[in-house]
Amino acid sequence: MNSNYIISPNLTLVIPCYNEEAVLPETIRQLTLILNNLIQINKISQNSKILFIDDGSRDSTWELIESHNKVNKYVHGLKLAKNAGHQNALLAGLISAKDYSDIIISIDADLQDDLNVIHEFINKYKEGYDVVYGVRKSRSTDTFFKRSTAQGFYRLMNTMGVNLVFNHADYRLMSKRAVQHLSEFKEVNLFLRGLVPLIGFRSTEVYYDRNERFAGESKYPLKKMLAFAFDGITSFSVTPIRLITGLGFIISLFSILVAIYILISKFSGSTTSGWSSLMISIWFIGGVQLVALGLIGEYIGKIYKEVKARPKYIIEKLTLEVKDSNQNESKELASLAR
Repeated sequence: MNSNYIISPNLTLVIPCYNEEAVLPETIRQLTLILNNLIQINKISQNSKILFIDDGSRDSTWELIESHNKVNKYVHGLKLAKNAGHQNALLAGLISAKDYSDIIISIDADLQDDLNVIHEFINKYKEGYDVVYGVRKSRSTDTFFKRSTAQGFYRLMNTMGVNLVFNHADYRLMSKRAVQHLSEFKEVNLFLRGLVPLIGFRSTEVYYDRNERFAGESKYPLKKMLAFAFDGITSFSVTPIRLITGLGFIISLFSILVAIYILISKFSGSTTSGWSSLMISIWFIGGVQLVALGLIGEYIGKIYKEVKARPKYIIEKLTLEVKDSNQNESKELASLAR
């Protein structure tokens, strides 16, 4: 057992939200029950919290967070100035929570992840693990297309040398020190599923069955899923460029062989005009060149974003700031009274 763990740690549940008004009241209800149960059996501290990150929602998500914050001691909110994307919103929550938490569990707001395994997460933390990954047992609730593309994505990433936990999304526990080191990664192009394993602290996996979405609709349609996958590949691996380079060498070698064949045919007097083969060659090579240029452009674009080093997110409101400032003010008044 690792001596770094705390017997009753401060837990913060970090939940990114984007237009989640349909599911949010039920999410808060279920998470509150989980925290109450964990506190009653002394698994976590009474100061544990639920931190919702409003990622520029256009519905009443933030209003719901504020209203529950007034009546529920666990509920707090962080509002981003605009939609920064799921990964940036999640990072904002993790970085904000690390200052008052011993352990942080990130989870989506849609209630598809099994909340009961939070108990197992904490057990694993107390066994000395700094990172605990929630891993799906199966993808039986997914459509055939989503299941096939997701599994193909994980295999492709592993083939390209990116260390990913198979069938793990963003349902995980991280210790305070793990999040502190995560905050040292400064890249703008975020792919947390690839970054967290790079920290290197002791980790393990907890398996669970994923539920159907409680309400609302998925915030990851096909277009966003493809963009997310492409970002993950190009943020962590230069293998695509190396593949294009290898393809270029193969085509060059093939063209030399074709040139030798043409010269032999010319000198033997058996040459014939071949418009079809010429056009196929031009279109093929032209297509390869355009793909190569586009891929190189994607990497250059990422370098461009990294060099500018613009903030990944901007916090507009944080309910914890109000309460913390009131506490500090009370402490100052008490010290003056002495």
